[in-house]
Amino acid sequence: MKAALLRYRVMATVVGVLLIVLCLIGLPLHYGYLLFPDAMPQGGSAYELGAAISQYLGVAHGWLYLIFLIMAFLLGRRAGWDMPFLVVTLLCGTVPILSFWAEHRATQRVRAEHPELA
Repeated sequence: MKAALLRYRVMATVVGVLLIVLCLIGLPLHYGYLLFPDAMPQGGSAYELGAAISQYLGVAHGWLYLIFLIMAFLLGRRAGWDMPFLVVTLLCGTVPILSFWAEHRATQRVRAEHPELA
């Protein structure tokens, strides 16, 4: 159980950080020309950086999110979570910053229900 919790926590953190970078840096730089055409012209250096971040980090996040889903599901089954708690935990990985709350919530629950891990 301890190894499953560690794998889940690592994947939740990695996926959460990548999603924040993607949503708060990559996408605004990539699509900033739509809101600020003079300051961030399409084809400029900010646009190119945003396009690269969006392309590569987007693909990496997608694959790592699948691994996160598997780790969360395996932890949930092993810890005996009910289906609503498991579904909320899985869905929170799709929302920037909320994934960190979900990871904390899941970790607290596992440690409370399995005191041998504390």
